Amino acid sequence: MTFTKCHEDLEIWKLSILLVKEIYKITRLFPDEEKFVLVSQMRRSAISIPSNIAEGAGRKSKKEFTNFLSISLGSLTELETQIIISKELNYIIEASELRGLIKKIRIMTSSLMQKLSYTL
Repeated sequence: MTFTKCHEDLEIWKLSILLVKEIYKITRLFPDEEKFVLVSQMRRSAISIPSNIAEGAGRKSKKEFTNFLSISLGSLTELETQIIISKELNYIIEASELRGLIKKIRIMTSSLMQKLSYTL
């Protein structure tokens, strides 16, 4: 079964793109020695979130979509951990807005996964 909605119509995808942009903006300010370590890892984690949402939405079954949403949640949790580490290292002064966005994406993704599992 294919989905009628394009991934670009999904609010969680749009919010995830916003999160990627915020991560790029924030990590530009990190020390140079973190360029190939924490900055790279945070950006990869952030990019993985909307990428997996998009890939799942493009799959043929709700079960596959749910699997990719689960991967996206894993990347979201990984990114949240990296934000906490960055704050602990004083690379980020205030993380509440980022963490709030992450929480919103997590709730919306979990809700979509539940909805998809009810209709399998």
